[in-house]
Amino acid sequence: MSTTHDLRERLAGLRGPGTDPRPLDARALAALAANPGCRRRALLDAAGVDKAAVAGVLGNPAPFGQSQFAFIRGHAFEARVKGNGCAELLRLLGAPEDTEVALPDLTAPGPEGRVARTRLALKEATAAARWTVLDHPLLALEVADSPVYLEPDAIAVRPDGSWTVIEVKSFPILDGSADAVKVGAAARQAAVYVLALERLGFGTPDHRVLLVCPKDFSNLPVAEVVDVRKQLSVTRRQLARLTRIEEIADTLPEGTSFDLRLADDRRTPTRSAAELRAAVELLPAAYAPECLASCELSFHCRDQARACGAVEALGRGVRAELGSLTDVEQVLAAALGDSGAEAGPDDPAVAALRRAAALRAEALGCR
Repeated sequence: MSTTHDLRERLAGLRGPGTDPRPLDARALAALAANPGCRRRALLDAAGVDKAAVAGVLGNPAPFGQSQFAFIRGHAFEARVKGNGCAELLRLLGAPEDTEVALPDLTAPGPEGRVARTRLALKEATAAARWTVLDHPLLALEVADSPVYLEPDAIAVRPDGSWTVIEVKSFPILDGSADAVKVGAAARQAAVYVLALERLGFGTPDHRVLLVCPKDFSNLPVAEVVDVRKQLSVTRRQLARLTRIEEIADTLPEGTSFDLRLADDRRTPTRSAAELRAAVELLPAAYAPECLASCELSFHCRDQARACGAVEALGRGVRAELGSLTDVEQVLAAALGDSGAEAGPDDPAVAALRRAAALRAEALGCR
């Protein structure tokens, strides 16, 4: 069994010597937990490979990323929420007026130092029985035997010793409601932070997180309490299903690399797209249309799924309904009553497909 140091060395080799790893944040971890069967994403994320750059070399870049305007607006809004000694944030948390709040210094060298400093600050704040706000603390979570560092926007420690995760988002709450998709994504992300707090082994992290957003079209902060127990349960279960990173790495041939370093002229990649494609395709993917909203490699994986006729490209719900039918050709053969189809007419999926095909033919014939 390899040591943690050996695994880190192996992952650094896969990423490329001298290449800084891309940090795995809570958003990416929530997306990974939603698709635990994807070994491709699991290993590339654990190794810190820049998936966006890989997708670009492969010719399938994904349109991800936040505009500079949105980035600046988000930082300005967060600064307002935390300004004046976190007075606005304390109001949103329901603290009495003129409440004094402790704002501990969380600076420390390196991620391990910041994690240790955050842990100590949480212990001290819990024992002090007073309002404390930890601004951008750093938490650690073991995922598939690999450490992941997570940085929530803030954690509030109440006088009763409970901890509340605070997520500051720049999307608005209009007339008392916000975009359900964005709120869901924020809840999944916050659930990862709550899970990391649970793993500390002390303290009382609240399963209700505070989501702070602008009100309507103003810059006035307004808050919603979001219960993340469901997301927490799903995340905990899905992360437990992840294959250990070491096992995935051991399936790769010696010398496999996803190195994207540039040549001396700083323009040409040191590896061809064909070489990189071959390396990426050594890792099995578990593509579903939902990946398009959360993974930089999703467009490449979609092209692969379509090329081999995999029914997964049609969605997880469709895949589940089709049972033993695993590719589009099988589905079409079953629907058209092809005698050479592998699945027989007694198969419920085949019966449903033939019924649907008959109804379609009948409808078209009536035109």
